[in-house]
Amino acid sequence: MDLRLDGLNVALDGVRIVHDLTLDVPSGSVVGLLGPNGSGKTTALRAVYRALSPESGAILVDGADLWAMHRRDAARTVAALTQQHHTYLDFTVAEIVAMGRHPHHPRGGRLSPDELALCRDAMARVDVAHLADRGALTLSGGEMQRVLLARALVQEPRILVLDEPTNHLDLRHQLGLLSLIAAADVTVLVVLHDLNLAAAVCDRIAVLQGGALAAVGTPHEVLTAELLREVFGVDAEIVPHPHTGRPQVLLGLPTSSPMEGIPK
Repeated sequence: MDLRLDGLNVALDGVRIVHDLTLDVPSGSVVGLLGPNGSGKTTALRAVYRALSPESGAILVDGADLWAMHRRDAARTVAALTQQHHTYLDFTVAEIVAMGRHPHHPRGGRLSPDELALCRDAMARVDVAHLADRGALTLSGGEMQRVLLARALVQEPRILVLDEPTNHLDLRHQLGLLSLIAAADVTVLVVLHDLNLAAAVCDRIAVLQGGALAAVGTPHEVLTAELLREVFGVDAEIVPHPHTGRPQVLLGLPTSSPMEGIPK
């Protein structure tokens, strides 16, 4: 399923954060959103998973306006893993994962044997099956991140939106999650801060600066020393990965002090 952000403008408290953003995410591809803090990445994602209404412009899925869909149909189309985690009180991991089937059961009811098998498979894929009976309040941040990814997977979306999905994860689970994203039969829009992880997993990368699109293309086209200096304020050398050939970013020192302008 194709996703298109078409002239998207999004404001928070009357201040426009995202400016005229047009971005295509082709069906089955992984597109990464990169940019400095405050560049509008998360705000753009919030409009895609219908947490924040656009000021103008449109979000289109196979040409249909996502915001014109019934909420249940939209939830069957787009699943999100966000940075804002709810408190799940005494729910177990298995119960939280099963919540991903809610858009398919608007009036409640028990899950079918096939759905229960889907939940078990999702928990196994993200390595939380052994936590199935654990309460949410006993989980670490990384464990909860993987549980919420399993919940998103059992939603069986056509589009998966991920905001910093590797937060709180150790190296093994970071690599496992990115491998899962790359192999998933869904369209993926993902915000990442780690440039090398983005280069490794993304088919295309879009860079935001000041809420506007600064660059878009393949990792080779976008991750250049010039762009990193201009957008991120860092000097870097770009070298090919010895096994994949994908660009690797070797960072130097910032071109300007991040503490400049702060009173001593």
